[in-house]
Amino acid sequence: MTETRQSHPLPEGLPRPTLRALAAAGITTLEEIAERSEAELLKLHGFGPKSIRLLRPALEEIGLSFAER
Repeated sequence: MTETRQSHPLPEGLPRPTLRALAAAGITTLEEIAERSEAELLKLHGFGPKSIRLLRPALEEIGLSFAER
């Protein structure tokens, strides 16, 4: 049985500035969020601490976390 990599969309309820910041960085899935550290994401214009708090449980729900860098 071959494991297929499933992609998970960004959760609903993220602030619009956050969505614009992620789109500008080419980030469209939770898997892509998990490839970056909190510090990297916080450097994006429009991405703030509230977004980290909203994304952390969504990542944990699918067994992922922010990158450690």
